[in-house]
Amino acid sequence: MTAPLRQAQAEQHFPCEACGADLRFAPGQERLVCDHCGHVQDIPRATGRGASALHELPLEAGLRADLPIEELEEHRTLSCPNCGASIELTGPEHATQCPFCATPVVTDSGSKRLIRPQGLIPFRLTEAEARAALGRWLGSLWFAPSGLAQYARRGRKMTGIYAPFWTFDAATRTRYTGARGDAWYETRQVTVMVDGRPETRTEQIRHIRWTPVAGQVARDFDDVLIYAARSLPAGHVDGLSPWDLTGLVPYSPDYLAGLSAEGYTVELIEGHHLAQAEMLRVIQSDVRRDIGGDEQRIASLDPSFSAETFKHILLPVWTAAYKFQGRSFRFVVNAQTGAVRGDRPWSVWKIAIAVVFGLIVAAGLAYLYQKQNG
Repeated sequence: MTAPLRQAQAEQHFPCEACGADLRFAPGQERLVCDHCGHVQDIPRATGRGASALHELPLEAGLRADLPIEELEEHRTLSCPNCGASIELTGPEHATQCPFCATPVVTDSGSKRLIRPQGLIPFRLTEAEARAALGRWLGSLWFAPSGLAQYARRGRKMTGIYAPFWTFDAATRTRYTGARGDAWYETRQVTVMVDGRPETRTEQIRHIRWTPVAGQVARDFDDVLIYAARSLPAGHVDGLSPWDLTGLVPYSPDYLAGLSAEGYTVELIEGHHLAQAEMLRVIQSDVRRDIGGDEQRIASLDPSFSAETFKHILLPVWTAAYKFQGRSFRFVVNAQTGAVRGDRPWSVWKIAIAVVFGLIVAAGLAYLYQKQNG
């Protein structure tokens, strides 16, 4: 690849047609807004199958690092020393704050060659809507500090960031061996003691009859989603699902104007391994259904994968990192659906009051029981 790489959105500016000031993307709308004069410009729709079009890439070429030059671009990035996020910088910026944990970070002077995103989901929720969703989520938590929800609602800053993901497609065929278990029941008479007296009862004893089986299942996977970074805990990422990937639009750097983007730190090969593990979990369920019976045993699986493709996409997230009463809390909001996840806050005083109340109730019930039984 000898042709010069096209610079990423880090080097791009979006001048206002009216006054020349920089524009920013307006969440909830597919347009750019000028904070200086209020002028609004629509984002042009990408057309064709060029670098801006939404399309699948051949996995084999990606794993060999043999993608066409138009599918790559260079990014200026820095790594957060606290949570490991890779944050893309804009223009001449050399220092910033991590949007995931609020750690001040300083960049080096280098750049990274990365796979260009094929598509993204634009921000649907505004910052105010995301803050309201966070406040409702905090208010719904049992034993959470009451002041934290009020603190979060009090105009605290949230950061809009596009999080990196891989999607993987594959056609699979899997041969298997195992055993099918069919239940049958034996009726037995047993003697039990009831109020000091022997009593005969009938009970059913369950047995399993195992039969060897072998077969094949097939499944086509579309858009198996893998988080392509390490800055967010797995529980936070899982809690933002599901995403409606029908909302993907062809990538355009205009959507990033005024927002941040996180570079991927989970390389394609690792993402592919994680995706195949997800696929195998689904295939195991398919095999159990194919075996049938009341119970199943899987002795061997021999999966084959073909027609494998992938995409690099960006999904919108509002993030907030707050310090409250000397503790740090990190929250994320799905900017498409409003789903919220974050560090679970606990109120020691609320828990202590609940424990004391529970002990009082238990003591009262014990007293009533003793009184009724003399």
